[in-house]
Amino acid sequence: MINNLVDVFSNTGESSEVIDLYLLLIIVALIPSFLVLTTSFTRIIVVLSFTRNAMGTQQTPPNQVLIGLALFLSLFVMKPVYEEVNETALSPYMNGEITREEAFAEAQSPIKEFMLDETRTSDLELFVDLSGEDYPDVPADLPLTTIIPAFSISELRTAFTMGFLIFIPFLVIDVVVASILMSMGMFMLSPVMISLPFKLLLFVLVDGWYLVVESLVSSFF
Repeated sequence: MINNLVDVFSNTGESSEVIDLYLLLIIVALIPSFLVLTTSFTRIIVVLSFTRNAMGTQQTPPNQVLIGLALFLSLFVMKPVYEEVNETALSPYMNGEITREEAFAEAQSPIKEFMLDETRTSDLELFVDLSGEDYPDVPADLPLTTIIPAFSISELRTAFTMGFLIFIPFLVIDVVVASILMSMGMFMLSPVMISLPFKLLLFVLVDGWYLVVESLVSSFF
């Protein structure tokens, strides 16, 4: 039966269309993973989450707002990369100028370049050693299966470093408020309840969202 179906597709010229459909479905299913692990999304969403936790506002801004902001900031950062992918791979493939394999190879190049620029050499060497492969003369020759996890842990390290720096001023406010309350003998009053308005006031006065977003976007350029 399978042979008959193959013969039918071969005779009708529909085999390539079926394969394209399957590839499209696979790509759609993998888009969330690629969005998180091959773009600036990971660093941005982690830093925004640290910012919210440092202020102690619990679910404000809500997760939907943080994810939406991280998504559009990622599109802003990745715009030059995706424009290059469109010019060198997607458009030529859609116009029939290159094959599917050539389009995939061309699309990898700018994405790899972006990830390698943000990845530490030690992280790359870690996954090369774990894979048992030899480190190539040109890092771009490494496969995506090696570059993506190395890029991911590098992004997490950078995001945690930025999160630590964001926590410091808010931690100072918490310590000062807690010390004042203890010196006044007000042990039953939660320091968080008192420090929250001061942290919000500090964040607004220094235009905190502007500074956080500027630092995030600038860290990729």
